[in-house]
Amino acid sequence: MTFRKSMLTAMVSVVTAVTFLAGCTGGDNAETPANAGNSNQGGNEPKAASVYELGKETLEFSFYGHYDWYTMPPWGDDASSKWIKDNKKVNVTAIHSGGAAAQKLNTMIATNELPDTIWLDRGSDMEKLRQAGMLVPLDEYLDKYPNLKKWMGEAAINMLRSEDGKLYQIPNWYTSQPNGNAGYAVNKKIYEELGSPKLETTDDLYNYLKLVKSKYPDVTPYEPHLAKDGQGLDVLYSAFRENDKKFPGIRAVPDGDKLSSIFTDPVFRESMQYTAKLFREKLITQDAMTQTLDQVKEKVMTGRVAVYGAASPIDIAMQAHTELSAKDPKAGYMMIWPIHKEGLDKNKIFPGTYTQLGWNVMTITQAAKNPEAIFAFMDWFSGPEGQSVNMWGPPGLYWDGVEADGYTPKFTDKYVSEASELAKLQSTTVNWNWLGNTVFVDKTKAKFESTLPPEKQNWATRWQNEITWKTQSDGTEFINLDPMPESEEGIIRQRIEDIYLETRAKVLFAKTDEEVISLLDKAEKDAQTAGYEKLLAFKTQKWQDNVKKLAGNS
Repeated sequence: MTFRKSMLTAMVSVVTAVTFLAGCTGGDNAETPANAGNSNQGGNEPKAASVYELGKETLEFSFYGHYDWYTMPPWGDDASSKWIKDNKKVNVTAIHSGGAAAQKLNTMIATNELPDTIWLDRGSDMEKLRQAGMLVPLDEYLDKYPNLKKWMGEAAINMLRSEDGKLYQIPNWYTSQPNGNAGYAVNKKIYEELGSPKLETTDDLYNYLKLVKSKYPDVTPYEPHLAKDGQGLDVLYSAFRENDKKFPGIRAVPDGDKLSSIFTDPVFRESMQYTAKLFREKLITQDAMTQTLDQVKEKVMTGRVAVYGAASPIDIAMQAHTELSAKDPKAGYMMIWPIHKEGLDKNKIFPGTYTQLGWNVMTITQAAKNPEAIFAFMDWFSGPEGQSVNMWGPPGLYWDGVEADGYTPKFTDKYVSEASELAKLQSTTVNWNWLGNTVFVDKTKAKFESTLPPEKQNWATRWQNEITWKTQSDGTEFINLDPMPESEEGIIRQRIEDIYLETRAKVLFAKTDEEVISLLDKAEKDAQTAGYEKLLAFKTQKWQDNVKKLAGNS
């Protein structure tokens, strides 16, 4: 998932880490949890004696983040986790991947030496653990600890159930409404110096990039972030199709109730010709497929990018805007409404997607001595108080008490006056918010930000409210389509993935529109030889199963 990779790499920066929290979370128009009819949404009602009481005794458990890039900060070193440790008596011990997550997990499974909890992607690795009988089913805890049901809803929970009908995973940044940051950030100073020309259609974009190239030879006209991961290339693809669901990610295109080849899709072909044209005329950075994140960041931060398209341009653009505008009020970045092909409805163009299930999951393993106690913590942590402590520090610092609804925090003056200190805290807490609650966080954040004067509002929150949250589509029905890697379909999938990535790179360097078509024709032929139709049939069935689940017909 390119969106996730983009944001996670960017977490090395304090401001970017704060933006990651904003980017992963949802829209500002949420008024209630998913199950609005439930009373006492704060989850603070007196609990029955049979319910585990968090904070009554010490709860210790081990945690493993199944990612090469992930290293959990020491628990208790920051103000937020220290408050949890002191007041809720929870102590979390980290087990690190050492940059070799796949090998680490395989060793754990082979030796049956598992941590108490594992944080990982939905999909094959989680299913591998489940099939081996190494995960604890969580169904019996859902009613006793109700935050997940209150804020996420039954339909989305059912989407997470495994083939045996049981629930083994709790999602991170789950949502019931739009979120996401995919789109375009534009260099404000360059744009205004060029007369603020119309920048709405693909023709407008092409003409604007040519103008930039002629007037600013040291500036990259179009920066596609890490193009090898899709990023700005996929964003451009969305300009050519109404109601796009980010189909490049599933390597297929919906055609009625079936999935068909992306290589033969006329819209995909047209978008690839457009992208190749931009690259051929040096309107896209020429090292698009090889550049590093640091190189991208350096260009954006120094204002040497005119248009920056990515799955989450806000991550870097926010930080760049802050630094550039501090030196020159006319400098910085702004977001624009997504580019569309002439003749299409601009309000039906979606450069990114969100899913109700967020982006990864937390599981409890059979190694846990008291899985219910861990679930009780997970429930609290994803609820209003836990999220407030994680996002805005311990009570009494940046927030103190709650509103009349019983769960929305009342922010103190320090939220604004000590914004840089809050950002430093969040740069740490973002690394252990494994159970982010999108609706609660964004509703709270956006409501408060709206009371501030424009100059004090968060740059990311402003553009999320005005543009990005309005232009992301719900792709929940297309999740979990991939087969297990060791299966026949899984082997085919890897072949198709290789063909797709190799072809996309070659297309970028095509010298003519005809060469683009020739490359896609060859990709289609190679894909069919590799068993593409069998894979498409498999994914179609998974997709239709999802549609039924979302409709409540599982």
